[in-house]
Amino acid sequence: MWIWLAVGSAFMLGIYDVAKKQSLKRNSSLGVLLLATAFSTLFLSPWLSAGPLQDHLRLLVKAALVALAWISGMEGLRLLPITIASPIKASRPVFVLLFSILLFGERLNAWQWAGTVLALAALYILSLSGRKEGIRFRSNKGIAWMVVSVAAGVASALWDKHIMASMQPLFVQSWCNLYVTVLLALITGVTWLRDKAHFQPIRWDWNILLIAVFITASDALYFFSLKDSDALLSVISMLRRSSVLVTFVLGAILFKETNIKNKAIALLVLLAGMALIVFGSC
Repeated sequence: MWIWLAVGSAFMLGIYDVAKKQSLKRNSSLGVLLLATAFSTLFLSPWLSAGPLQDHLRLLVKAALVALAWISGMEGLRLLPITIASPIKASRPVFVLLFSILLFGERLNAWQWAGTVLALAALYILSLSGRKEGIRFRSNKGIAWMVVSVAAGVASALWDKHIMASMQPLFVQSWCNLYVTVLLALITGVTWLRDKAHFQPIRWDWNILLIAVFITASDALYFFSLKDSDALLSVISMLRRSSVLVTFVLGAILFKETNIKNKAIALLVLLAGMALIVFGSC
């Protein structure tokens, strides 16, 4: 059951990423994130309930990691073609996998190791494709933002595995969204105070509501899948990031990006790697 929950989470996450890219045409990264997270918090408010102080402190750590991952990821998405940014983001489970081995004692078989190698090869192929568009992975600001987003996302996923052992999914999701909203509001306020003249006001966009709906549903399925005692963090992360297929296809159609063939090869290699990892887990 936890596998199908992760698959559902992946599908919704793909639509969420496309809606984010679309919303950036009219708003700044911070503006989009603040409004979308506020809506998500509103959706989850019925599940806000009291809990031990220790749990709330751990959720504050989670919220800080999520805020960093989202802000850096949005900046990367703003600066890069979605057909470059989404596969980079999809590589996150590879690093979750490696740290899961080190921290949680998860063990991989030959199929899973082969999948990991393919996923890393896909990133190399993607870097070659990016060069044709003048994107140098070693010096591009958008790539740097995506690296920060991946690193923060890996830390957040590993922290999830730790805290979900003692907390309920909707408790984690509702309070985490509230804390992320507060952090984003503080960051937005500081940004406005530092540079009022160049601060970009938030304009309403229906894509922001779509972002909130799909990330709320995707995260709920993710937390419930992670709560299953048989669930493997490494496999859930891989399945969830297969959302890149939805993002890539819709992004290529909506944003009419170039060099799709070479990027598609990198994507297929990445998905093949994910498939091997999942196959090795069955």
